[in-house]
Amino acid sequence: MNVTVFGSGYVGLVQAAVLAEVGHNILCIDIDEKKVEDLKNGIIPIYEPGLSPLIERNLKNGTLNFSTDASKGVEHGEVIFIAVGTPPDEDGSADLRHVLAVAKSIATYMAGHKVIVNKSTVPVGTADKVSKAITAQLAERNAKNLTVEVVSNPEFLKEGSAVSDCMRPDRIIIGTSSPSAEDALRQLYAPFNRNHEKIITMDVRSAELAKYAANCMLATKISFMNEMAQIADHVGADIEQVRQGIGSDPRIGYHFIYAGIGYGGSCFPKDVKALISTASQMGISPGILNAVEERNQAQKSYLLEKIKEHFGNDLNGKTIALWGLAFKPNTDDMREAPSRTLMEQLWQLGAKVQAFDPQAMEECQRIYGVREDMQLCGTKEVALSGADALIIATEWQQFKAIDTKAVIEALNNPVIFDGRNLYEPKHMNDNGIDYYCVGRPKNK
Repeated sequence: MNVTVFGSGYVGLVQAAVLAEVGHNILCIDIDEKKVEDLKNGIIPIYEPGLSPLIERNLKNGTLNFSTDASKGVEHGEVIFIAVGTPPDEDGSADLRHVLAVAKSIATYMAGHKVIVNKSTVPVGTADKVSKAITAQLAERNAKNLTVEVVSNPEFLKEGSAVSDCMRPDRIIIGTSSPSAEDALRQLYAPFNRNHEKIITMDVRSAELAKYAANCMLATKISFMNEMAQIADHVGADIEQVRQGIGSDPRIGYHFIYAGIGYGGSCFPKDVKALISTASQMGISPGILNAVEERNQAQKSYLLEKIKEHFGNDLNGKTIALWGLAFKPNTDDMREAPSRTLMEQLWQLGAKVQAFDPQAMEECQRIYGVREDMQLCGTKEVALSGADALIIATEWQQFKAIDTKAVIEALNNPVIFDGRNLYEPKHMNDNGIDYYCVGRPKNK
């Protein structure tokens, strides 16, 4: 099929590359001229395992192309994806300006029937707004005879494994009441639906809510475990043993029940806030979601309290090594990352940060620029040199095996504040490291 994807950000780019990989003819449209030129040359604006070779291969064989020409995109696509950003407004609600701008462009240039797919994470009722925007623009053109079908097809990708998630989806939700639109999406996704039936059809509004509900459920599990970790701290329990005890219950499971220093990224924080905003607009008090958000914000300061206590509330002039900047492993994304909260708090208290991350160093430089109190280091070992303590904020694989002797030699004080519970407290303490983690007794 000829498919156009408006937006070459995280969702649009992965979706475009994967659809091209199975043989669809994909044209990706973006208003950023430099980004489009870079993509034409195989330069990828994000780090995502497996994405770069996918784009290079399909650029070469001609199934994937990039352009800034919206009219060309509308002409090309039988199915048109809207995959542009929906950043949060000040009240947490999703900003639909970019989505509606694409809808207007489609209506401006379309010459025949189009199936329009909302791939962006959008509030309930957005499909109706897209339809209204298109209808209004068609009326201005005196082209009321032209028709569209707007479908909700939410993405369920995880940063760090998005390509495999997209190639082997666990479910494909299609929100539509139109048999012809459903048939078009079934044809589009047929290559991903051969092993067993993965397509779930429902009405548009249910599909829109399903995306928010999924992310909010996962965020809730994380915040719940972080609250249990705080309780464990005070009652002398070990949250890792608690995790194993409850995870063995199949009704709960082991996924998303690791205690840590809060969730971040482009999805969970934004989607929790957006659903809170939607509920509030409907006159509903979203008590659980408010608590999830409140716990997550508090959790990002969890390690700082332990650090302040250890240093007697005096961090002025201290140098802190930081391992991990991205909000999770296998990405360079620092949006809402706990590392940012930690660094900014440390700077306010007069500390200097020596940071290392395998992928997010350039992004960190872009966000903070050049600062006297921030040094980005080429290796994790260099970050340790002369520091007064080590903080671990991201659970990258290369951090999971640690040379305790080298750490002790490099640090001024052998102390680690581990926000991801990578090590056994007893092992650390037996090897001479003062070890603080999340919800685990120091010497157990």
